[in-house]
Amino acid sequence: MWSSVRLFFHPWRLSRPVGLADFLSGPVSFLDLPAQQRRLGAALRERLDRVLAHCRFVMGPEVAELEERLARHGGARHAVGVSSGTDALLMVLMAEGIGPGMAVFLPAFTYTATAEVVLLLGAVPVFVDVDPHTFQISLPSLEQRLADVRQDGRLKPVAIMGVDLFGQPAPWDELNDLATREGLFLVADCAQSFGASYRGRRLGHEARATTLSFFPSKPLGCYGDGGAVLTDDDDRAALYRSLRSHGEGSQRYDVQRIGLNARLDSLQAAVLLAKMDVFDEELKRREAVACAYDAGLPSLVRPPARVPESQSAWAVYCVTLPSRALRDSLRARLAEAEIATAIYYPMPLHQQPAYRAVHDGVALPVAERIGEHVLALPIHPDLSDEAVAHVLAVTGTWAEEQDEPQQ
Repeated sequence: MWSSVRLFFHPWRLSRPVGLADFLSGPVSFLDLPAQQRRLGAALRERLDRVLAHCRFVMGPEVAELEERLARHGGARHAVGVSSGTDALLMVLMAEGIGPGMAVFLPAFTYTATAEVVLLLGAVPVFVDVDPHTFQISLPSLEQRLADVRQDGRLKPVAIMGVDLFGQPAPWDELNDLATREGLFLVADCAQSFGASYRGRRLGHEARATTLSFFPSKPLGCYGDGGAVLTDDDDRAALYRSLRSHGEGSQRYDVQRIGLNARLDSLQAAVLLAKMDVFDEELKRREAVACAYDAGLPSLVRPPARVPESQSAWAVYCVTLPSRALRDSLRARLAEAEIATAIYYPMPLHQQPAYRAVHDGVALPVAERIGEHVLALPIHPDLSDEAVAHVLAVTGTWAEEQDEPQQ
């Protein structure tokens, strides 16, 4: 059954069936920034040369241009460029005065940046379990964790940090309803999901503040660290602009508040501007790769459960295996075929050494189990049809071997 895999991709193309003779003999990279750079080379050089010519390397005109395009793309009134996605999260919490004695609720199955900024401000991250199908934050778990913290009385609940894990949206309508009902500030951590949509609208203003990351591996990535905050709130946007530049007011030496050195470099903004010209096309390619995986994976390998009424940005395409042993076996087979994979995330945050002391000991069974079963396959806009067919063929052959009777 694996001798021919029909793919249905769109830009960098092959519309015919792909057979075994077409499969790659070379490695399949997890992320291929060199290929993207070759494709965008002229546009990148033109953008970078402009910065080298005007020499305004910090807060140059490219930053303002990028902010306007980011806001328009995300449907927000304002975008504030910053030095990283982590600084974006930190700055948003700082603006709300979050600190000691306060509780911030967030999913346990995510990257450390979401939680570390809470501790940096002296507040306490309260870890919440995730949905067993979508891996997004679990509403029932969140409601229970909130009730427990209120009953305990030692911490004041102040905020919820939703995370669009792997590029799919969190349940934003329900999170907004809960935050409004409970009087909590809602933050959208969209580090992996810029370009995704939810119930017919682009992600970018699902919460009072939406944070973005432009780390190179993200769907829209720069050549270093970078990030942004999107908001519809005029006053918050002004506050974010102050906080990213040492808390300055109307001019550089008017220091109104304690802030950060969290400005976005002009060179990084220039890279992002060149990439934004093809961003929507690249998102379509990611979707085409995801659809090919969905259709071609064997039954032993479960594709990601798509969040209803949404379109993912597919920062990560994460499959699930029935056991850790099978996951590790498939990963080893793919490695033998020079196909790169990754594990997001091997351990939930509340079990990490840095967070054990602040976790209240509550079991979060889904988050604790997922890391044993997940495996991320290559997905990026320069992944060829032949490469995807190769991934599917190797995975299919491996799956057939698992069904063979043991001698």
